[in-house]
Amino acid sequence: MTTTPAEAGGPKVPPSSPPRTPVEASRDRPAAQRPGRQAVDRARPRLEIRNRQTAGLTFRADRWAAKKAGAQATAKVRSWGYAHLDEPDLEAAVGRLVQAAVADGGKRISVHLADQDQRILAVALSHVAGAAPGEDPVLTELAALRTVVSCGSDLAPDGRRVWALLDAAPRAPRPRPSGPAAAGPDTQG
Repeated sequence: MTTTPAEAGGPKVPPSSPPRTPVEASRDRPAAQRPGRQAVDRARPRLEIRNRQTAGLTFRADRWAAKKAGAQATAKVRSWGYAHLDEPDLEAAVGRLVQAAVADGGKRISVHLADQDQRILAVALSHVAGAAPGEDPVLTELAALRTVVSCGSDLAPDGRRVWALLDAAPRAPRPRPSGPAAAGPDTQG
């Protein structure tokens, strides 16, 4: 006659399958009435970017962060194959976004890049809860850049987000003037 480990006083081993007891259906009751569960406040969804090339860069929030972020962001976007990218505009835009995030006073900032339809999205996050935008002229300066299509700023629980959307499509060539006006001033007398 054999004995089980439990009968022999050995170690208790959990069953290999769950017990076959019916589970109480708790879907019919609201979360506040379910035993052991509390109602959960749903937080605002985080920034979500899908089905495209993306990159995340993190920097210490210091005075050199803007230059480093601009150079690294430009190198990353260049590696995505944008041959006609206006690199000085991208570097200036990312640098200005980072300066605004550093001004919020946190210890670190992050830059997030994404591409879609020949456009580059650059977002800088300050990671300072409750950071309020001041009289910072960042949006005016970003809008003045030639390739910036749109820009904005919003507040989130994890800090202020400042973003710019840049056009990376090749520029159409300038039309060459033709006809008598292209030949120059009238030389006939």
